[in-house]
Amino acid sequence: MKIVKIIVIVIVVIVAIPLIAALFVNGEYAVERETIVKKPKQVVFDYVKHIKNQNNYSVWNMKDPNAKMDYKGDDGTVGFVSSWQSENKEVGWGEQEIKKITEGSRVDMELRFTKPMTMTDNAYMVTEAVDSTQTKVKWGFFGKSPYPMNLMCLLMDMDKMVGPDLEKGLDNMKTIVEKQ
Repeated sequence: MKIVKIIVIVIVVIVAIPLIAALFVNGEYAVERETIVKKPKQVVFDYVKHIKNQNNYSVWNMKDPNAKMDYKGDDGTVGFVSSWQSENKEVGWGEQEIKKITEGSRVDMELRFTKPMTMTDNAYMVTEAVDSTQTKVKWGFFGKSPYPMNLMCLLMDMDKMVGPDLEKGLDNMKTIVEKQ
């Protein structure tokens, strides 16, 4: 009986240590990438503010061309929702809603993932004029992992996980917009 008690105590300690550590881990993360597009700011902004255009450049949208897509509202306006359903675990199920538009310069979106995990994050696209013929575009993603999932922030580098996909998406978008 004594050995069973020791095993139970060891198991409790093994489980308790990470849960206690998670109390002290900041679960916030942010990833941002940028590129320069050789087009005027308004041309670039008019393209990136439309969520449906992400089907043409977002790496995530391209991972499953057979994903079921649904749209509600007027694309390029606050309240527009793009939802997807995919059996590809890298894509999953979720939706993206335009929460705020600062005309000509910024689009803020909320990402709500429902499968294979439930999570809400935020994303944004920012356009800044470099000069009259070039525009800097920033694509960012940020959020906060709730306790105890925030412990995963110690193990996963969101910048390395999400950053390359943002870069590739921006490269795709740049190619498309510059051909217009």
